[in-house]
Amino acid sequence: MKQILLVNDVVGCSHVGMVAMLPILTYLGHAAYNLPTALVSNTLDYGRFNVLETTEYMRGTIPVWQQLGFHFDAVCTGLMFSEEQARLVSAYCKQLRGEGTTIFVDPIMGDGGRLYNGMGPENVELMREMVSVADLIFPNYTEACYLTDTPYKAEGMTWDEARRMLDRLVSIGTRSAIITSARVDGRTCVVGRRSEQPLAGFQQIISEGLYFCLPYDEIPVLFHGTGDIFSAVLIGHLLSGEPLKQSTQTAMTVVSQLIDHNKHLPDKCRGIPIEQCLEELGVRGS
Repeated sequence: MKQILLVNDVVGCSHVGMVAMLPILTYLGHAAYNLPTALVSNTLDYGRFNVLETTEYMRGTIPVWQQLGFHFDAVCTGLMFSEEQARLVSAYCKQLRGEGTTIFVDPIMGDGGRLYNGMGPENVELMREMVSVADLIFPNYTEACYLTDTPYKAEGMTWDEARRMLDRLVSIGTRSAIITSARVDGRTCVVGRRSEQPLAGFQQIISEGLYFCLPYDEIPVLFHGTGDIFSAVLIGHLLSGEPLKQSTQTAMTVVSQLIDHNKHLPDKCRGIPIEQCLEELGVRGS
């Protein structure tokens, strides 16, 4: 069992963000804790929402944990709401990484070729700072374009372009990278690049090569929170000893099955009721 800290927003009326990730990681056999970056009433797509940033709480909590000697085997960061939050978390992650903690970063910023409402160039810079202290990041194609200053192309990339984008992400500082929701040579894929050095936090099979490309068939249903489900399943299986490429495929399969089994639900903005679907997550961790 690994001790995992999630740094993300808490949404009151939706199975997204931390609300989606906590039950998955717990079911997979890990102990999950949280440091909320904001309390959000509901996803923004409803048109009306309320947000309470928790920067002051974060500023006071991290020193308390340091004084108490709390240790985490892994940290996964998500949505940041201010420059101060990003600097606090990146400094904390840098310290923990030096102590052997594995750092996962989901650079949540946008989708479909554009940034989410309320986000601008400054948010991209903040996420680059988070990426610089990561062992593994998993942006979608839009976020990878912004992080690497690469023009977004609706038709996607060639395999050569995908490898170059992964190389640019690694040049920012992360040791390994995955890009989700990418179109490569006409097929929808998840592409990845492992670290060139062994990592203490999870396994990589060196003989499989530096890069990998895993195609999948899209299901034309848009649920909020599927990226968070992907992240949690990926991390849970990685920390249970499953290698990087295999864990990525496991997460892809789980997300596809959950979307297919819940596509009848009328309100997709609320996400997938993950607590009712835990048996579809694969083998539990030990």
